[in-house]
Amino acid sequence: MTIKSPVSLSDEQHAFVRALVETGRYASVSAVLQLGLDLLRRRLENDELERMALREVLARRCEGEFVTAKGMDRRLAELIGARRRSQGLSA
Repeated sequence: MTIKSPVSLSDEQHAFVRALVETGRYASVSAVLQLGLDLLRRRLENDELERMALREVLARRCEGEFVTAKGMDRRLAELIGARRRSQGLSA
């Protein structure tokens, strides 16, 4: 279902959209705006997923033991060394 909706654009936005249509990249102003809204929706959904993942990581970190920056550097160096060794590279 398609719903017509009045939309206001700045002169700059309208010139940009018209150029996209006139060069044949998009069939119409509506097509440009629809794609823009789809991209914005996806970006907002991705942002929310990232926030949820960060909340989960922070919640897990709050429940776990505290690791200093030096301790984390040491753990990362050990993980990198183990990975390099497993791939036959010098550590």
